[in-house]
Amino acid sequence: MELFVATFLNLEVMRAASPILLQGLLITLQLIAVAVPLGLFGGVLLALLSTVPSRWVRWPLILWVDLFRALPPLVLLVFIYAGLPFAGIEISAFGAVAIGFFLNTSSYYGEIFRAGIESIPRGQMEAARSTGLSKAQAMLWVILPQAARNVLPDLVSNTLEVVKLTSIASVVALPELLYQARQAQSVTYNPSPIVAAAAIYFILLWPVVRLLSRLEHRAVARK
Repeated sequence: MELFVATFLNLEVMRAASPILLQGLLITLQLIAVAVPLGLFGGVLLALLSTVPSRWVRWPLILWVDLFRALPPLVLLVFIYAGLPFAGIEISAFGAVAIGFFLNTSSYYGEIFRAGIESIPRGQMEAARSTGLSKAQAMLWVILPQAARNVLPDLVSNTLEVVKLTSIASVVALPELLYQARQAQSVTYNPSPIVAAAAIYFILLWPVVRLLSRLEHRAVARK
């Protein structure tokens, strides 16, 4: 037991590593603050475009969404950061992660919002238009809020996955939480910083997990 504690729960090592872990946490929070709003904005935009009754819009849109849902985020991230420079396009680590997350997560958010929009009865649009609203205004102020409410558990679940996905940013040497924990581990020759990083992720995400459970139970109760 003592060996286990000294190896994985070494408080001295965790205390020594805490400054760079906190620096990594700050980068992770900044990344979340950029990636989630970008993904939501892109998702709403894709969902709205899916309502356009034109095959010249619909088919490129389907191809776009399928492409970025099929590509592993890690492959996309490495391509943007390490591949584009060969074409003369230099992007910082943070910028590469932000772009990669935007392309990947907006596709998932877009499908969630699209499902929400399709769940709204057609009569809602007609009723909104009868009050004098344009189609765009009715979609923005009447249909979209209801759609978001209908798929709220899915939106929270996807946001949870986006936050967890930020850990892959370490592959492009962005000094987020996991990267800093691995740096501390390499210096101390002890995995306790990784355990500390895992604990920080748990503290950060546990409230979201509980919120998701409540939303899912509420959705089941409605049925």
